[in-house]
Amino acid sequence: MPGMDHGSMPGMQHDMGQPKSTAPQSEMQRTSPVLPYPRNPDGSIPIPGKGMAMSDDAVIYMALLDRLEYAKSKDDHGWIWDGQFWVGKDYNRLWVKTEGERTSGQSNGRLEALWSKPVAAFWDLQAGVRHDFGAGKSRQWAAFGVQGISPYWFNVEAAAYVGPSGRTAVRGKAEYTIRLSQVLLLTPEIEANAYGKADKERGIGSGLSDVELSLRLRYEIRREIAPYIGINWGRKIGQTADLARQAGESPIERQVVAGVRLWF
Repeated sequence: MPGMDHGSMPGMQHDMGQPKSTAPQSEMQRTSPVLPYPRNPDGSIPIPGKGMAMSDDAVIYMALLDRLEYAKSKDDHGWIWDGQFWVGKDYNRLWVKTEGERTSGQSNGRLEALWSKPVAAFWDLQAGVRHDFGAGKSRQWAAFGVQGISPYWFNVEAAAYVGPSGRTAVRGKAEYTIRLSQVLLLTPEIEANAYGKADKERGIGSGLSDVELSLRLRYEIRREIAPYIGINWGRKIGQTADLARQAGESPIERQVVAGVRLWF
């Protein structure tokens, strides 16, 4: 209204001078304490703690019993095992591997202790010792090999062995896992062995000694526990086949197997 003094009305006082800022402080400004963190010479804040262990420096381990199976052939039956254990860090590990069978009350197999170090992505160089036990005289070897995953996800092992009296051997193994469903997996596998000289006490001839093919279908109750069924086909070759025939054995063996795969 004309002549009304708004400044005289209660609650209507206005500061007509420089306006004051009423913008609220940021939440971070009002709640963040100012702490006297020590600084590096370049102004950065150092990571607290002295001598902290990095995540790639921890000691880890794994035990895998890849095959523990009962095998039945036309003329015989028994148990077969194939397992490994490793412990160490990302760049240095101890591996223990064993593979063999027990039939007619007698065990026959090998045991290896290896030092392992990565040399490329997905590939490890391994070196150590191998001990053969069972039928015939036991043998000891120095072992050198590689282990890893090839393109298209084949698990591959290749090793060379040197023993006393000029004994040499090579061994190769490859497997591939086909996932049929979330819990059902099919694994074909091939393994071959060759020797530089004959060892008649253990029924081994020189040259390519034997080849084994297997196919296993497993069901994962959990990833750590997987029962399976499968078949094994083995063939002794060359002089090793001749030694088998002389001992009254067939150089070809076919087996039906049932077992379980375990790891932790």
